[in-house]
Amino acid sequence: MATEVKVPTLGESVSEATIAKWYKKVGDAVAADEAIVELETDKVTVEVNAPVAGAIAELVAQEGDEVEVGALIAMITEGAEGSSSDEPAKEEAPAEKKEEAPAKKEEAKSAPAAAPASTTASNSDHPLAPAVRKLVEDKNLDPSKIPATGKDGRLTKGDVLNFLEGGGSASRAPAPAASAPAAPKPERDLRDGEERVKMSKLRQTIARRLKEAQNTAAMLTTYNEVDMTNLLACRNKYKDGFEKKHGVKLGFMSFFIKACTTALKEWPAVNAEIDGNSFIYKNYCDIGVAVGTPQGLVVPVIRSAEEKTFSELESTIVDFGKRARDGKLGMDEMTGGSFTISNGGVFGSLLSSPILNAPQSGILGMHKTQMRPVAIDGKVEIRPMMYLALSYDHRIIDGREAVSFLVRVKECIENPERILLDI
Repeated sequence: MATEVKVPTLGESVSEATIAKWYKKVGDAVAADEAIVELETDKVTVEVNAPVAGAIAELVAQEGDEVEVGALIAMITEGAEGSSSDEPAKEEAPAEKKEEAPAKKEEAKSAPAAAPASTTASNSDHPLAPAVRKLVEDKNLDPSKIPATGKDGRLTKGDVLNFLEGGGSASRAPAPAASAPAAPKPERDLRDGEERVKMSKLRQTIARRLKEAQNTAAMLTTYNEVDMTNLLACRNKYKDGFEKKHGVKLGFMSFFIKACTTALKEWPAVNAEIDGNSFIYKNYCDIGVAVGTPQGLVVPVIRSAEEKTFSELESTIVDFGKRARDGKLGMDEMTGGSFTISNGGVFGSLLSSPILNAPQSGILGMHKTQMRPVAIDGKVEIRPMMYLALSYDHRIIDGREAVSFLVRVKECIENPERILLDI
């Protein structure tokens, strides 16, 4: 009996993914719950496991294909033993394609003028994926004017983005050269010692979102510096007892999260976002913690961080870091944050201006703690100092609010007891 393997639900607002890698080929034996394919979304990678034990009968989608949630991607013959008997069936598909190719070429030669019409028809023959439909509607585009490269002539999100990048718009008059802007730019020849690596879907999304944040928000950054002397002393005094009791090390991030939740309560605009012509204020602090991975930057979210203890925060941070590097974070853990903290100091950064994580209106950048001379009570002393940077959307957050928020964070870090006493 043949069992279908379909694209699982990928999380809120995620309707499609890319086939990143097949772990199995036609004819291979698979065990129940064994990973057979890796899907890549614009946030995380997800492995799909075999629902039953058997042998791979068919791979419906190929590596690099974009697939929608619920789409059929493979067939498994339940109970069958893996063997090479299925290999001929795998080779039949290319043979059929080769037979069809001459016929298609003859049709193209006999009716060259009909080529543009066939492209239009292919776009109209299939319903648009939710993400594609939303993008087309937001940009007021005619999908029939956009060349489709997806499976069976389906229009993909990448097709629409390429069309827009090439200068395409709804107001353009149809012309034989209308499809030219959507064509990919010619790739330059590589020199000796160079290699070309295709951008992952995650990296493409990171690039697009960061650029959108710069283009959309009225982004501004304010800076301050914090004396880490008291925080270092507090951590050194209690770190052994903390780890012994809670089974997790006491780090700095939990202090900064607590400092930020304290400041966010006092300056709610920094915790808000813009939605159309409205402001949305949030009565909770869902803090995103930026984590670097081999695939790119991801931002898992600590829900209701203001209600968590230091040990709960540290345990969550450690768990997020490990699962982020292993690509095991769930989609629900990557969405819905209200404020983000990015710690470039772990990589040695002394000072930088973080970019907003849209639609959030604020992001705090932590940096390297460095011994520097500072004036204390009229005397020059060497203190462990850290630069802090708050990037914010000036459309919703005024300078007074941004500076006051950062000063409040500074006060909480320089005097950690303020966090516990709420003063």
